[in-house]
Amino acid sequence: MKKAGLIICLLLLIGCKSKTISRDTEDLKIKKISGSEINTNQQQKAYELGKRVLETCNTSKFKPFNDTEVTASVRENTTEERLTKTCQRFRQYYGSFIDLKLDGVYKTKQEVVYRYHALYTKKVANKELRVFVNQDNLISAIKSMDWDEKFDAKLTEQ
Repeated sequence: MKKAGLIICLLLLIGCKSKTISRDTEDLKIKKISGSEINTNQQQKAYELGKRVLETCNTSKFKPFNDTEVTASVRENTTEERLTKTCQRFRQYYGSFIDLKLDGVYKTKQEVVYRYHALYTKKVANKELRVFVNQDNLISAIKSMDWDEKFDAKLTEQ
């Protein structure tokens, strides 16, 4: 009986092996862009849209994105209801939003990532905002996370 249980366990382990996904390593390469390589129009767009999202916490008014600014998935996920819920938490812990300070610009094969340090009135606030711009010059993602001095490229993967 014990042998049968052991054999069944071994068969289950063999049957549950994980799939390997082949991925082009070029997709994972991330390089920091120097000041001269940065598209200033794209940088301004990323800053304005990132700031517009975070200023919603101060004003409680959100101007919805249009299809010339963001991708459809960002437009669908960035609703006033979701922002209000997030903003309540942010205001409680971090105070009022002040501004965004650009920390770096990173490029992958398919996107440019603008990394901002989000500044708030409370000193305990140490947040980061990443704005992802795709090849069509549309914002493809906006992510808020805790600030880390070291840029973690793993957090850029969608």
